[in-house]
Amino acid sequence: MSTSRILVVDDDPQARDLLQRLLGPLGAVSQAANPKAAQERLAEGAFDLVLTDMAMPEPGDGLKVLQEVKAHLPDTPVIVVTAFGNIEGALDSIQQGAFDYLAKPFDVDAILRVARRALEQKRLVEENRSLRQQVDRSALVGRSPALLEVYKQVARAAASNVPVLITGETGTGKEMVARALHKRSPRTSGPFIPVDCGAITESLMESELFGHAKGSFTGASGARRGVFEEANGGTLFLDEIGDVGMKVQSQLLRVLQEGEIRRVGESVPVKVDARVVAATNKDLKERVAEGVFREDLLYRLDVVHLHLPPLRERREDIPALVQHFAGRHARGGVSPVVTQEAMSRLTAYDWPGNVRQLENVVARALALNVTGVLGPQDFPEPIGDAPKRLTGLAGDMPSLAELSRRYAAHVLQAVGGNKSEAARLLDVDRKTLYKLLEASGVEPEA
Repeated sequence: MSTSRILVVDDDPQARDLLQRLLGPLGAVSQAANPKAAQERLAEGAFDLVLTDMAMPEPGDGLKVLQEVKAHLPDTPVIVVTAFGNIEGALDSIQQGAFDYLAKPFDVDAILRVARRALEQKRLVEENRSLRQQVDRSALVGRSPALLEVYKQVARAAASNVPVLITGETGTGKEMVARALHKRSPRTSGPFIPVDCGAITESLMESELFGHAKGSFTGASGARRGVFEEANGGTLFLDEIGDVGMKVQSQLLRVLQEGEIRRVGESVPVKVDARVVAATNKDLKERVAEGVFREDLLYRLDVVHLHLPPLRERREDIPALVQHFAGRHARGGVSPVVTQEAMSRLTAYDWPGNVRQLENVVARALALNVTGVLGPQDFPEPIGDAPKRLTGLAGDMPSLAELSRRYAAHVLQAVGGNKSEAARLLDVDRKTLYKLLEASGVEPEA
């Protein structure tokens, strides 16, 4: 681990020597006798902390040092030291970006406490930037062995035109993988059309996929192209493919075999050129055994199979995901800092809703936080209690189902009883929310 570099700026040599002795245990301390010397020191390399006196002989003073640091090392915290009678000047420095100020005569404990806090903030900011740079390199966020295997499969499959089936629990990021496939394929300049098959009724699914002719059914006031035609030259992502009915399944099979569709109400086939990527959270082999999914369609879709593991099986990806979502939902484009304790608790939680639930929780925490630093108190139970529950408190070791019920009740309370908003944050429908609330002893209609 590298040693922190600290710069002390003061025209009083005794004060500089004293501060160097006090701060020595925290890092390598350099001295400067005035703002000009400080400028020269700063030009020699980066510092992790600058501590400067406010009142110094001309030219310049502590504010000059502060401005120099913020101009060239904006992430380096600056602590201003001021005489007791110049508190107003110290407050001015805070408004201009100083981390904190200290009054003379020195309080040894206060100096060490503030300096440690400033160095910790610098470390967190650098760690935050490093993680952001890491996750910005790919739409797929994480570096766990399980996700690295998905990266490899995406890279191998991207260049071909064969169908891909992506499986995994709800919220694991299946659409993100589909988009990554499209982005890395020769079709990247073409459209990426996502379709949530689970959200479309069986009666409308045929028209949605294949289009229809004018007057082909009640309400068809004009002709309409389906998503297969809209995705020509690109990728068609069929999410929740396991929810498609048998009639549409047979039509999908024909498209995959012949590369053409028939619009509803028309008999003339239309050639289409769309790569099909399908996804499901269901076991399609079980669906085949139950007689509700065509085995031949499964074989056609499952040419390349990508499986996304749940978040609880790749916990090492959680810190990068937290930083990714914190950057996405940050106010004013400034990504917040997540404390180590908060990150530990987020990593310990099992995340039944996977990546999607994690994003919702981070977004909610940021919406209610005004400090720019997310701590354990910013996250709701049971997430905040995860480490305590996992460290052997035999009297309180609830099941995953019980934790989900508690969390649902907490979210409902946090949004003032707004059930629609609670269902959205939990990523469940209202019927599921009602079941969770009833099981936790909360009256849904209250």
